[in-house]
Amino acid sequence: MENIKIDKLSKKDFQVDQPVKWCAGCGSYSILSAVQNALPEIGVKKEDIVFISGIGCSSRFPYYMETYGFHTLHGRANPIATGTKLANPDLSVWVVTGDGDSMAIGGNHFIHTLRRNIDINILLFNNKIYALTKGQYSPTTPFGGVTKTSPDGTIEHPFKPGELAMGAEGTFFARVVDTEPKRMKDVFIKAAQHKGTSLIEIMENCVIFNNKIHSDITGKEVKDDNQIYLEHGEKMIFGKERNKGLVLDGLKLKVVTIGENGITEDDILTHDAKSPDDTMHYLLTRMTLPEHPVATGIIRSFDVVNYGQLLQEQVDYAKETTKINTVDELLNSGNTFILK
Repeated sequence: MENIKIDKLSKKDFQVDQPVKWCAGCGSYSILSAVQNALPEIGVKKEDIVFISGIGCSSRFPYYMETYGFHTLHGRANPIATGTKLANPDLSVWVVTGDGDSMAIGGNHFIHTLRRNIDINILLFNNKIYALTKGQYSPTTPFGGVTKTSPDGTIEHPFKPGELAMGAEGTFFARVVDTEPKRMKDVFIKAAQHKGTSLIEIMENCVIFNNKIHSDITGKEVKDDNQIYLEHGEKMIFGKERNKGLVLDGLKLKVVTIGENGITEDDILTHDAKSPDDTMHYLLTRMTLPEHPVATGIIRSFDVVNYGQLLQEQVDYAKETTKINTVDELLNSGNTFILK
């Protein structure tokens, strides 16, 4: 894309002049604000940004962005976004979806978008519940979770979006929490810069139907010990005292304390988000309490030629080598028949 001078944008340029209608206290407000703060810094003209959503509370998002947008069908945002990006590669395309919209009815589209590595950004609001339809369990609801459709506790094992991303050969996966707006903004900017499918799982609170579902990693008293914010090239250290870290113990990750049993900072693993091998990234996405902290930040960011680039190469080659230059030539090529 040729360099174009872009007028300086601000958060206000992306705010609408109408009420934002989510429940009071919903984590979506924080996400919306972080996105509006990030967009002025991605270097894209406002008219070249589009938000595409499916169905659910999260999918009201395009109405609240002063950009182009589509509110599509349940689970179908990713194929609409794919067509949008391939038809106009210069657009910055964002998909806004929920754990029900993308992991259930939209699951097939979700994994194949990641597999193809379309150059779009997926914001996955994960509140571990169907909220718009009033509290049914979703594909990410924890085993045993009591909801309106599982009064005795769900007996289904939940998806971990990060695992699906790795299994689908995803090139960018990050996890953030809705209580950390600055970190959300930073991750959104890096996702926009990635040339491929960027998946950001946002651990969001649903104050009405699943309140405090993420409190074990977002609570003020526990967040430092129960989550680890990963940064490329930095040691995997966490904890209130910054004295805990991750090491490999055979084929598993293990939490150790620096200063105990001869452990020094040099023993702690260094995060390599850009590694082509996603084995470590997979282990990090699987970490759960109480044995491990929950990994947040950019877990994987591997640059590889994306689908749109490869498709354009094929189109250019076809144009250069074709013997057919007009529609008339096409219609009269091959086997033709004259009807009398």
